[in-house]
Amino acid sequence: MEKGDGVIEHGVKDRVVIVTGAGQGIGRGIARHLGQHGAKIVVAEWKEPKMQRTVEELTALGVDVLGVVCDVQRKESIDAMVAQTVARFGRVDALVNNAQTFRAQAAIESIAKEDADIFYTSGPIGTLWAMQAVFPHMQAQGWGRIVNVGSAAGFVGLHGYGAYAMSKEAIRALTRTAAREWGQHGIVVNCFCPGAASERGKQGTERAAQQGRTLVYDRCIDRLGDPEDDIAPVVLFLCSDACRYLTGQTLMIDGGAFLWA
Repeated sequence: MEKGDGVIEHGVKDRVVIVTGAGQGIGRGIARHLGQHGAKIVVAEWKEPKMQRTVEELTALGVDVLGVVCDVQRKESIDAMVAQTVARFGRVDALVNNAQTFRAQAAIESIAKEDADIFYTSGPIGTLWAMQAVFPHMQAQGWGRIVNVGSAAGFVGLHGYGAYAMSKEAIRALTRTAAREWGQHGIVVNCFCPGAASERGKQGTERAAQQGRTLVYDRCIDRLGDPEDDIAPVVLFLCSDACRYLTGQTLMIDGGAFLWA
């Protein structure tokens, strides 16, 4: 998007951004931050009261917002959500695949198929379905931003998180392949791993610390990230023209907890 004299606008003003799982936690923080920077926000959330809460917050902030009840474990629900987005706003510019259903963590030898299926259907499969749903719209306009959500659990093999970690690594693999296939259409696809900013993440951090597993949690910046003030600004960058030459990458938004060369 360009402003006067051909200068590229590196923000999200007037961009249409879908945020799944925007009823709470990181998704809610992203929706609030992008909305306050001028984006038109679609709050896609499967729990209607939480969806309505975020919609009301954004409306009070003056954000142009659409709330849609969406279950990312059902393809038809995702397709309907994207259709409603296009009907309301005429296009979709960015998709933040934040939603994923969680199950109790377990050692690998005791992971139940039902739990693994839920992690996979709501994680990489739901992410794939959402990417497929927005693709024709982004392809037609020659511009798009897709932001997926991974986890450091997959990098380090976090104890007790086998099913969750493998689902998050699948999302990162999907991100890289989509970046290769869709770059020709002007669609940039990236992933980020948040630094335990949600309440669930905070509980996981505390459990790991109690058990002496500090590899991921010894942050250079010694605090948990805030969804709206720490995580969301990086997501704004990933949804903008500023990242037009960055694709297929995983950004660790974790206060320096995971460092490598």
